[in-house]
Amino acid sequence: MEDQMADQINADELTPDQVFEHMPDYFDSSKAGATTATIQFNLSGEQGGSYYMRIADATAVAEKGEAEAPNLTLTADAWDLVKIVLGQMDATAAFMSGKLKIKGDMGLAIKLQGFFKKP
Repeated sequence: MEDQMADQINADELTPDQVFEHMPDYFDSSKAGATTATIQFNLSGEQGGSYYMRIADATAVAEKGEAEAPNLTLTADAWDLVKIVLGQMDATAAFMSGKLKIKGDMGLAIKLQGFFKKP
């Protein structure tokens, strides 16, 4: 699966479940430093759903479902989020155009993309 993500050209071939399953594999603890946070992802549209990621102790763990008291909540169409994670859509442009909604720690939102290597 990692090879599939690394060679990924078409975001439509990956499901949001697969993206969240493998996001921790691309976590760069050296960039995250001592960050401790919970990020909620609320995805709409086809294959949408709720996911969250806990970042603590130089690790990232992704789970399906709702987090209690997240520091940051990101809301987007499931396929737009897949494109953002794969680097095929710019997160700032998605936010400015309303495709990505952010609630909570804006500083964390700005730093978040840098915490992950691009597949």
